Amino acid sequence: MNPFRLISHLVLLVATLAFGKETRPNVVFLFTDDQSSYSLGCYGNKDVKTPHIDSLSEAGMTFDHHYDTTAICMASRVNVMTGLYEYRHGCNFDHGPLTEKLWQTSYPMRLRKSGYLTAFAGKFGFEVRKGTENGPKYLPEDDFDKWGGGPGQTNYATARNPSMKAYAQEYPHSSRSYGAFGSDFVRESAKSEKPFCLSISFKAPHKPDQPDPLFDKVYAGKKFTKPANYGREYGKHFSLQSKQGRQYERFVSWGYRDRYDEVMAIYHQMVHGVDAAVGMVRAAVKEAGVAENTVFIFTSDNGFFCGSHGYGSKVLPYEESTNVPLIIFDPRHASSGKKLRSSALTANIDMAPTILELAGLEVPAEMDGVSLLPLLDDPTAAVRETAALINVWGPQSAQSYGVVTRDYKYLYWPYEAGELEPTEELYHLAKDPHELTNLAPLKGKELKQMRAVYDDAVESWKRDSVDYNGYEQYGDIFDRSIPWRTGRVKSGDNGKREKRKDRKKPRKK
Repeated sequence: MNPFRLISHLVLLVATLAFGKETRPNVVFLFTDDQSSYSLGCYGNKDVKTPHIDSLSEAGMTFDHHYDTTAICMASRVNVMTGLYEYRHGCNFDHGPLTEKLWQTSYPMRLRKSGYLTAFAGKFGFEVRKGTENGPKYLPEDDFDKWGGGPGQTNYATARNPSMKAYAQEYPHSSRSYGAFGSDFVRESAKSEKPFCLSISFKAPHKPDQPDPLFDKVYAGKKFTKPANYGREYGKHFSLQSKQGRQYERFVSWGYRDRYDEVMAIYHQMVHGVDAAVGMVRAAVKEAGVAENTVFIFTSDNGFFCGSHGYGSKVLPYEESTNVPLIIFDPRHASSGKKLRSSALTANIDMAPTILELAGLEVPAEMDGVSLLPLLDDPTAAVRETAALINVWGPQSAQSYGVVTRDYKYLYWPYEAGELEPTEELYHLAKDPHELTNLAPLKGKELKQMRAVYDDAVESWKRDSVDYNGYEQYGDIFDRSIPWRTGRVKSGDNGKREKRKDRKKPRKK
């Protein structure tokens, strides 16, 4: 931690002890599911109506280069909670739950232990394993002062979410019910002498589509402008591996090819419902008299292709899937109200460190993330040079590893079988934000530089990966010097790699 920031935290602590008055800020963390940046007006979409989120953007700082280091629900949520890359927490679909030991290091647990009132509502998204490798799995609802969360995907019908049934009659759709839950918690907590941390994880706009009927007229008959990289013609240069998963076929099966306006109207309607809930919580904060000391953070667990490059869904490491909205509004800071934006590289693993520093707590050295608060002081500053982009879920043929910097993105697709060959992709994001030109075939100096960044990331995986849930194997799988061999991963062994003695000689880097 910056020494000047450490001093400020000590001053706050001394003031609290000396005068018996709590000075730490309240924190409201708002988290959507499958929300692309271009679903918001504050990210340049003139076709949508998101007044409350846009207002939050105007009041705070908006980040244009924010990445989910794993673009899929379960792992991304654990990234946010723990400040760790997926290979360091070992939790994702097809791999396994989060260990109880690591859950104890999450930001909600740390804040509650430091005196914060905590609440959670919505899609929790993962389970915690108690004790040993074969211990029972559970949702940590008892680890919060107020609980409105649920297992799995939860439900858009409030009445079908047991912890939220009290809100079902007045708020039948889950998005606004979470707004009501959050509003109640804010009002209740404001009466105490403790600071609070409210975390809401909306199900929206995750499929299957079930928008709030209250907003049926908002986009009725609306025609939407397609992004500059919409359609299959703009994905021809992508790796063949990226076309092996369900993301490729969903361009057709989910209607982006033939029913674009209809599909996007529903998607944006669900985002509009979230926007209404954000407005509810902001209004409650103001009414409770704590607006001047309540920090808001708004982001998403991953983006969504929505037809860009001829793909649907998420997971793959391209911009629409990994680059997501992030807004931070700290009313106490001089940056507030200035409509500031930052192009600094940031990542979802930075959420926990940022929240901990806001709460005056030390950011553990073992976290992969860093606090983003220095960017509120200087939006042009840099807090990290690179971030890893991980996909070890789904078919092996579509798995990949990559790195992103402020200007470039490098992707490596290792799978080799049939017509597939190990593939590299390189994009100059500063000049080519829509990823229309793969620079890797040019073999320029930029490729050499980004390969070096990538190789460092692979070494970090080999050095720091957890030794369970099948993560160790990927240190070799993603190593560019070790060719993939068909059959080197046995089926049914939970991803434990078969050791081979007949590997080819390493390729020169």
